[in-house]
Amino acid sequence: MKILFVHQNMPGQYREMLDWLIAQGGHELVFLTQRRNYPERPGVKKVLYAPHHRPAKDAYGLSKVWEEATGAGYGAAMAAQHLRDTGWTPDIIIGHTGWGELLFMKQVYPAVPILGFFEYFYLSKGGPVGFDPEDPPSEASPFLLHARNAVPFANLHVADRGIAPTMWQRNCFPEAFHAKLDVCHDGIRTDRLGPDPDVALTLGRVGRITRDDEIFTYIARNMERTRGFHTFMRALPHIQKARPNARVLVVGGNDASYGKKSALAGGFRAEMEREVGHLIDWDRTHFLGQVPYPDFQKIVQISRCHIYLTMPFVLSWSMLEAMAMEATIVASDVPPVREAMTDGETGLLTDFFDPPALAEKVAAVLAEPERFAHLGKAARRHVVENYDFLNVCLPRQIGFINALVPEDRRIAI
Repeated sequence: MKILFVHQNMPGQYREMLDWLIAQGGHELVFLTQRRNYPERPGVKKVLYAPHHRPAKDAYGLSKVWEEATGAGYGAAMAAQHLRDTGWTPDIIIGHTGWGELLFMKQVYPAVPILGFFEYFYLSKGGPVGFDPEDPPSEASPFLLHARNAVPFANLHVADRGIAPTMWQRNCFPEAFHAKLDVCHDGIRTDRLGPDPDVALTLGRVGRITRDDEIFTYIARNMERTRGFHTFMRALPHIQKARPNARVLVVGGNDASYGKKSALAGGFRAEMEREVGHLIDWDRTHFLGQVPYPDFQKIVQISRCHIYLTMPFVLSWSMLEAMAMEATIVASDVPPVREAMTDGETGLLTDFFDPPALAEKVAAVLAEPERFAHLGKAARRHVVENYDFLNVCLPRQIGFINALVPEDRRIAI
């Protein structure tokens, strides 16, 4: 099959799908992206595109996102048009709908079906908006957020079918989308992710650590409100007081992936250090930044208790990956987490706004890890049964692709 992938940050949600297709062989794979530093790989042709236009910093707020999306879409379309003019036409186009890259693909390839990835619809009320009373929305927020949704509304008519990774994310979209959206997660490689009782890792001033050490962890792409970094930091002194030998490994960058950036030079981390830093034992607190994936895997495998916090928002891969590795997880009790985790069965849920309650549950796990070990084992079983890439998600994804192409072009599985 000839497949054109479109994602500004290659490979994005198509990481596992791309690997599988390359390994299978026999397909013509082209990936349209802005990401220059993604390495060239045998079996897939990387085609770079540049946005045709970027809005000025002082562009009108209500149209700025649309202006940026159409610039990205036109740039991507020009790159696709060049492919077409060289004689290459895909059997299907698969891409992310969030940034506008698919907007004009039907103008280039009007007969080619498009399978879109619909990640999130920006709610003016609900989700993370208005969730945290410390960060209330502005009077303009409902208008700005609804204006952002011009992009998914346009893509509803561009895509022939769509995929949302979780039911909660699908239900964020208006009912007009639902008939076109199937629910299927990107998939977790549970065959590669599992527990390792013999795991060991050496990390800078942390030194060499193993499962014998009393380690707990907090992991997010970036340390920010949406991922509950403030709740974690407020809980940390309580955990350290209850467990005087415990050490915490904090993985994540100091930028903002979701929501507004901090006004402080040191980001939201600096804000929280200013608030609770005098209460924290810094000799037992290790900020590691963003780490290579193999190190992330070992950190989770070593962790006696893993903390996953999020507002009602897109579910992180890291939570499901930690479940696959049999981590004992204390997570925030919000709808997207409850879709994948059941309190007392596959993890422990806690109030997002209650740092002492979070600390109490983490301290209990650290004190008696054997008493809670069944949670990690059940968590892995749940992920294997519902989110495994090879046996659950891949067949469904291939089914969605095959449904859009002629029978003689379909992928065998």
